[in-house]
Amino acid sequence: MYEVALQGPRAGNPFVDVQLRAQFQCRDRVVGVDGFYDGDGVYRVRFMPDEIGEWSYRTSSNAAELDGRQGRFTCTAPAAGNHGPVRVRYVTHFAYEDGSPYVPLGTTCYAWIHQGDKLEEQTLATLRTAPFNKMRMCVFPKSYVYNQNEPVYYPFERDAAGHNDFTRFNPAFFRHLEQRVRDLETLGIEADLILFHPYDRWGYATMGAEADDRYLRYIVARLSAYRNVWWSMANEYDLGLLKSKTMADWDRLFRLVQEKDPYHHLRSIHNGMVLYDHSKPWVTHVSFQSSDFEKALPMVATYRKPLVYDECKYEGNIPRRWGNISAQEMVRRFWLGTVSGAYVGHGETYLDPNDVLWWSKGGVLHGESPRRIAFLRKILEDAPAEGLNSLSTYYLGAGQEGRYYLFYFDINQPAEYEFDLAKGVRYRADMIDPWEMTITPVAGTFEGKFTLKLPAKPYMAVRFRKVD
Repeated sequence: MYEVALQGPRAGNPFVDVQLRAQFQCRDRVVGVDGFYDGDGVYRVRFMPDEIGEWSYRTSSNAAELDGRQGRFTCTAPAAGNHGPVRVRYVTHFAYEDGSPYVPLGTTCYAWIHQGDKLEEQTLATLRTAPFNKMRMCVFPKSYVYNQNEPVYYPFERDAAGHNDFTRFNPAFFRHLEQRVRDLETLGIEADLILFHPYDRWGYATMGAEADDRYLRYIVARLSAYRNVWWSMANEYDLGLLKSKTMADWDRLFRLVQEKDPYHHLRSIHNGMVLYDHSKPWVTHVSFQSSDFEKALPMVATYRKPLVYDECKYEGNIPRRWGNISAQEMVRRFWLGTVSGAYVGHGETYLDPNDVLWWSKGGVLHGESPRRIAFLRKILEDAPAEGLNSLSTYYLGAGQEGRYYLFYFDINQPAEYEFDLAKGVRYRADMIDPWEMTITPVAGTFEGKFTLKLPAKPYMAVRFRKVD
C-alpha cells in the first residue's frame, strides 16, 4: 500500500463538503482512486500498486489546498508471503493474484472487533495456530443473543442521547477496523467484511439509501487498498431489519462497491431464506447459508462461480438448532462440500459463562473440528492448483480428470467400491481417515476400472494420484 496524507479544510463537514481523488500512473496505465477524510484536518488517498516500477500521482479536489498535489514513488517486488489479493480462477475456484493456490477454509467471528483490545488480542493469538485463512466479520457492531454488550467504538458521531449523525464518520472506529484487517493480513487471513447485517439496535441497518451509499463510498476508499479484503454485502440480507431494502437496493449497493473499488476485490452476499441471484455480473462468488450439500453440484453448474458454504451451522452446544452440531458433523460437512466441488466455512458456539462464543466474539476455540480442518487443508494444498471439480459420474467424488481423485463415502460406506478412472494411467491410492487424521497408502497401483475394498467404518475417504 502507498498512502498520500494531506492537510486540508476542517470547517463545515469535510466528510460531505470535500471531494478528493487521485490519478496514479505507471507508464501508459492510469488508475483513479478516491480519497477520504480521516479527521483532524487530515485527508488520505490509499493506493495498492500491482506493477513493479515507477509510479506518479496527481490529486484533484474541490478544495484548493488538496488540488493538484503531485508525487512519485517506486513499487518494488513483494515481500515474502505477499501473493496479492485473492481472485476467482479456473471458473469455480480461487487463487492469489500471483497465481499461488488459495483454498478458502474460513471461520466466522461476527463481532470480534467490537470487544476491546484484550479479547481481540486473544482472538488473534488463537488464529495464529488455527487452520483458517478467511474470517467472516461484521463492520458494524452486532446486537443478538450472547452478544448484547456495547462496542468500544461507534462508526458515526453520536450525541449524548445516542442519536447518530450519519453524515459524520468516526475516524477512530475505522482506524481500529483497519488495524484488525492488518492484523489478519499479517496472519495470512482474508478479511471477509460484512457491510450490512440485520442484528442491530443502533440504526445502522435502516440508515436510508443516501447514508448507505455514503458509508460504502467511505469504507471502500479507506479499505480497498488492503490486499486481504473481501466485500460481503450483507449477512442474511433478506431477514429482520434489512427487509427494508429492496432487491433493487441491493443491486445498487453491489454496483456502487464494484464501481468504487479500483482493485476489484471479491464480492458476494449471504442469505437467510431467499437466495440472491448470484448470476448477476457484480457477484464474483456464491456465499451460501445451507447444510444441504446435494445443492452444490447444480448450483456450481448454474452459476459457474465458486460456491462457499459460509454457514452450514456451528459446532457447539447452545440450545439453538443452528448452534449445536457435533465436531464430527462439522468435519463431515467440510468433506461433503469439498467433494462436491465447493468450499465450507467453520463456526463454533460453545456455551460460556461470560457469553464469549467464538462465532460472535472470538476468544479461544474449544471444539474438536479445527484440528481436522487443518488436516483437510494440508490435503487440499497438496491437491492440483486448479482445484477439485465435482465428478458428476461418481457419488461424492471430486478431482482433476486423469490426474487426481478424492472420494468421500459418508455414512453409507460400502464394503467395496468399483472405481472407473481414466484408462492408460496408473494411480497410487491412499485410505484417509478424516477424523483420526491418518493417511494409509494402499499397496500396488491402479488403472481403468477396478474394485477396491474399503475400511469397515463410515466417513472414510480415498485418494488417487497419478503415478509420474
